[in-house]
Amino acid sequence: MSPSRSILLVGEGNFSFSACVSQLYSETDTSVTATCLQHQEEALRNEGTASNIQTIKDSGTVFCVQVLAEDGEVHVSLCNGQGGTQADHPKREWHNSWQVVAMAAEAHLILTDVRPFESEKYQSYKCTGYRSQDKGFHVEKALVHVFTRSLPYTSAETLQLEEAVEGEKVQYNIPAELSDYIFRGFLCSGSVHPVRLVQDFLLKGLQENWSVSMTTKSVPFLLTAKQLQACCCDVDSTHWYWIHPFQKDLNSDPATSTDKETFLDGRGHRGTRDTPSATRVTSDKADRVRSKGAETFRSACSLDVDPEGEECMPMKLIGQSLEALLTPYGVSLVTEQGGLRLMAQPMGVVGRVFVGNSSDISHMSITVSLNLDLLAVLLFSLPDWRLLWSRDPRFLKQFALQPLPGKPFHPFSLFPEHISFDISFWTGPTWEERKFHAVVREASHGTVEQVKLIDTFSHPDLSQTSYCYRLTYHSHTHALSHTQALQFHQHLESLLTSRLEVTIR
Repeated sequence: MSPSRSILLVGEGNFSFSACVSQLYSETDTSVTATCLQHQEEALRNEGTASNIQTIKDSGTVFCVQVLAEDGEVHVSLCNGQGGTQADHPKREWHNSWQVVAMAAEAHLILTDVRPFESEKYQSYKCTGYRSQDKGFHVEKALVHVFTRSLPYTSAETLQLEEAVEGEKVQYNIPAELSDYIFRGFLCSGSVHPVRLVQDFLLKGLQENWSVSMTTKSVPFLLTAKQLQACCCDVDSTHWYWIHPFQKDLNSDPATSTDKETFLDGRGHRGTRDTPSATRVTSDKADRVRSKGAETFRSACSLDVDPEGEECMPMKLIGQSLEALLTPYGVSLVTEQGGLRLMAQPMGVVGRVFVGNSSDISHMSITVSLNLDLLAVLLFSLPDWRLLWSRDPRFLKQFALQPLPGKPFHPFSLFPEHISFDISFWTGPTWEERKFHAVVREASHGTVEQVKLIDTFSHPDLSQTSYCYRLTYHSHTHALSHTQALQFHQHLESLLTSRLEVTIR
């Protein structure tokens, strides 16, 4: 018996199609809901409606419910071209289609599947005609659009943490726009997250020819400036968050007190440095983190090799091994000073190979630093990097059987719309664009895919500059309607005014 499911049929005329569906699934655990646009008296005027309704009632099907079950489906059958999606061939002009994805998003539904309408299964189905006229619909090459519920948007909350740094307790906030991206455990034991699957795939491939040891050391969240420079010297400083702690040691001398300024990078790493005492909490979000790819998870593989021969040979060989594993996915090997780079488009650098530091002169180790999140996007053909942080169970379900890289991911939200809004405002002389990007992420719940500066103007007499940005809203995980995107955009205007003290134009 097939698993339990619910189907909602909308726009029925004489209910002949609903009757066919009810009979087709009569031996399965399927609940069919049938609705029509007409009042009951008007619907009963259509030939065969009364008997069809009785057939549906006998099968246990219900009519005109207001609430769709959490795991229910909405099926909309349309003539080829009516949907207004890439599944239509040929595709109609936007204004001459049902615009099904945009309309469904207004009801918090996402398009999950599009499949051919199999008219041969419904022999007793009789079309009532176009707008109740005698002219019938064309069922040839018609498509069934399947919609399901989208997860609701949840507001990010600031996390308050406390850490000990050099014997002193430091309390600080993790910015709201980052709170959903840390402590996710993608690489923990038993994980089937694609990031973990990519790690296991690479380790297995390397271990065929090399003695590989996996080091799982994690960079401490709190670091001094010296420690930061020692362990993360390859990370651009614009990738870090800087946070002023809001609670000092109450026993310290106010005259000589200094705070530890704490910073948090796109990977969830933290650090500290001595700064003058701060009296308020601030946080800065580095710009372009999404486009460059925040290195949320990195694994270091320490490879034991024979020290005899030229020093560069082992590094080249391990680089070639990685290239053989990753070339099918568009990764190339580039030589750089002191090591090798693994490159992929459009991401850029996805890994490095270099000689590791070792106090034992009898052994030399090669260290491989990999950006596993971006590699997961490549190896599983994810349409968007942000999918890695999706909490929708339909995402991880595709990786439950631990597929090998190369099996493409099938999106559970098809053909999501791109919605663009412009925003213009005046700023003072201390404008910092990375703060703007931080507020954009928070206000949009991560749905802004692109932020593009399209115009700027500096007033000749006032110390003010006008900026105009174009924001593109796009989500592969949630229903994003025009109404919802506009609400996010209006919230952004409010946050910019209150936090960054800009003047919206």
